[in-house]
Amino acid sequence: MPNEILKSTEERMNKCLASLKGELSKIRTGRAHPSLLEHVKVDYYGNATPISQVANVVVEGARMLAVTPWEKNMVSVVEKAIQTSDLGLNPSTAGTVIRVPLPQLTEERRKDLVKVIRDEGEQAKVAVRNVRRDANTEIKDQLKEKAITEDDERKANTEIQKITDKKIEEIDQMLKEKEADLLEI
Repeated sequence: MPNEILKSTEERMNKCLASLKGELSKIRTGRAHPSLLEHVKVDYYGNATPISQVANVVVEGARMLAVTPWEKNMVSVVEKAIQTSDLGLNPSTAGTVIRVPLPQLTEERRKDLVKVIRDEGEQAKVAVRNVRRDANTEIKDQLKEKAITEDDERKANTEIQKITDKKIEEIDQMLKEKEADLLEI
């Protein structure tokens, strides 16, 4: 029984880390990266479709993305989607290729983004701790129902804490890498 709880706890904590990774990928650094446009949706024949499914996104230099829609009639739609996204980018079209220059980040903006990253990290840590609390509650409930012994409860709680510490360490590492990436000029 505790093994199932440990397994589901680790899975839920991994989802917290995956969510953080997704949020961090949306925060742009000064460098161009195709994943920057991943969450931009394009109106593709009435459906909100991710840009990666209607166009090819490639890096063209350190601060330039090139977006090539697969259909010529989608060029203006893709350009408008990039323009209206929350990224603050200003694309320009040259034939069938949309070039997206990434402006240099100011020192102040970098520091603001670091604060945002730390906040996202803190939210992820809280989520991981909530998963730990839920798992510990499940273990206590099983002890009350006499489904496990007190020794099993102690072992399970220790194991849950080890998993939690490991995941929080992974979160700190992700934040450290993203922060270094952001502050790099």
